[in-house]
Amino acid sequence: MATVNYYTPEGLQKLKDELQDLKIRGRAKAAEDLREARDKGDLSENAEYDAAKEAQGLLELKISKLEEVVGNARVIDDTNMDVTKVLILSKVKLKNLKNNMVLDYLLVAEEEANLAAGKISVKSPIGKGLLGKSAGDTAEITVPAGKLQFQILEVSR
Repeated sequence: MATVNYYTPEGLQKLKDELQDLKIRGRAKAAEDLREARDKGDLSENAEYDAAKEAQGLLELKISKLEEVVGNARVIDDTNMDVTKVLILSKVKLKNLKNNMVLDYLLVAEEEANLAAGKISVKSPIGKGLLGKSAGDTAEITVPAGKLQFQILEVSR
């Protein structure tokens, strides 16, 4: 059974665009690489042809996996979501209690995560530790570097 993942409309569109690009430009490039390698002579001893065939297989595997992800993707309707608790698509302002640093994050699906843009995955240790918490709560989260404590200052959409 496939896992259902939830995305923003923009995140799902990005996945669909990537899939379309792989199907059109990726397959065309793989076919061209195969043609070029085939034109170089004997296929039984042609390492370039073998490499092109392997690259084509990997491309098809990637397309297949992406089709499965897109097929099981759901767009999040945040109109009926509880805005007082940290959920996917919540904007969270945190204070690290160890160094008093204030951080702003948006919780998103795993494929949309981008730490540089302030987007963290709900499947990351910090994302998991924040889910269900409200403003004023303290979350103790175990990360690879140890335990961190965050005070949730604000939750919004």
